[in-house]
Formats: sequence, C-alpha cells, structure tokens
Amino acid sequence: MTRSMTAFTRQSLDTDQASLALELRSVNQRYLDVHFRLPESLRDLETPFRERLRERLARGKVECTLRLESSAASDTVAINGERVEQLMAALTQLRSHAPEAAMPDLMALLGYPGVTDDRGPDTDALRRAALELLTAALDDLDAGREREGERLAALIRERLAGIRGQVAEVRAHLPDVLARQRRQILERLETVRAELDPQRLEAEMALLAQKADVAEELDRLETHVVEVERQLQQKGAVGRRLDFLMQELNREANTLSSKAVVTETTRCAVELKVLIEQMREQIQNVE
Repeated sequence: MTRSMTAFTRQSLDTDQASLALELRSVNQRYLDVHFRLPESLRDLETPFRERLRERLARGKVECTLRLESSAASDTVAINGERVEQLMAALTQLRSHAPEAAMPDLMALLGYPGVTDDRGPDTDALRRAALELLTAALDDLDAGREREGERLAALIRERLAGIRGQVAEVRAHLPDVLARQRRQILERLETVRAELDPQRLEAEMALLAQKADVAEELDRLETHVVEVERQLQQKGAVGRRLDFLMQELNREANTLSSKAVVTETTRCAVELKVLIEQMREQIQNVE
C-alpha cells in the first residue's frame, strides 16, 4: 500500500505524576531524518525513541516533540512526620540542658535532612508512559500516512490513465503519420527524382520512416505504466522506484517528441510530459 511521508499526530497521556504530550510531524525527505525535542529529565529516551521510529518509518523528515507537565500532587512538599517527631524530641531534650538557647524556626526545620520527602518523580514510570505514548502516536501517524498515500495513488492512477490515452491516440494515428511522411518526402523529391538512383531513394525513405516510427517508444511507455501500477500495489517504501520510473517515462516522452513529424504526435508528446511531471510532483511525497 502506498504511504505518504507527510502526516501529523498529537497524543497525550495523564499519569499520577505528570501529563505527557507527544507530537510527531513528518514531511518528505530522501532518507529518514529524525529530530527530537525532549524534556531534560527524559533526555535518555532519545535512543529507544529513534530505534522505534526506524522500525516503523523508512523515509521522511520527522520532528518528535515530547512535553512533560508535572501534576499538582507531584509538586507538593511531603513532610516526614516520624522524622519531625524524632527531631522535636531531640530539641526538647537539648533544651533541658541549655534552656537559654533559641529554638530553630520552621524554615530551618524544613531544611533539616529527612524532614521533607524529596524522592522526586518516578522517572522509570514516566519513561514507560512515554514509550507507550510513542507507540500510540506511531500508530496514528502510520494511519495518516496511509490515508494520504491512498489519495496520492489515486492522483497518480489518474495520470496513468491519461498516459494510456495519449499512447492509444498516437498508435491510432501512426499508420496515417507514416503514410503522410512518405508522401511528403516523395513530393519534395519529385523534382530531382530523375537525378537519383531509385534503389538509393527507396533505401533513404525506409531509413527516414524507421526513424519516425515511434512504436518502440509507445511499447516502452506502456510497459513503464504497468510497472508504476504494480509498484503502487506493493508494500513498503516504493518512492525511490517510482521516481526512477518517472525518469524512464520522461526519457521515452522526449524521444517521442524528437521523432514527431506531425502536429498530432507533437501535441501528444507535450501532454505526456505534463502528465509525467504531475506524477513526479506527487511521488516526491511517497515513502
């Protein structure tokens, strides 16, 4: 199935500790090029993120942005009650020995080791949540790339039908074109026929007719059209193959144009180039 390289997704996940939001944005690129924007506390996720992206995507420039917002509960200062009771008991005992000494204020008590619970967020849990979020985001991005790829394939098939129509039109005119060319050559040489060897004249006319015969170019155009259609039905990345086929189609269209001796063939060759260029623009976004 044809997939586009252009897509966007945004997924979010709330945990007891924080809210996570992940954005994936991809555009066309000749190879896979990934850029990350991660919170400093989760910077070590870049390697597993990159590995998962490589498993799912073959081409495209991908921007991966992860945002982390701590929940109110995780920002609350927790008091270790047991530690505070131990500290107050020690202060009471100390005051019995030094009654003239001033008692420490509350801010000083908060700074005493063990009074506050400063364990911080569970980064392992946050990493697991972020990886889960990436899986959901990749699923959604894949679905978007496939939907866009189907639209691209439909546009390409429309142009393929147009190429088939132009090839059929040239084939229909081909016998008349060759006959008309022969008549034109005979008319031009009528005045000097007496001075030329009849056999040599016939040979030259056959050579000119062979050069103007575009049947082989038409056959190759049809063959390339069939191959493009086959590639559109393949799984995986086919963008590079399609781009190569566009070059081959354009080569045959140029040859057809150079051999054109009547306006009908010239017009068809120009229309072929237009259709091929339109396909090539669409194929730039195919993975």
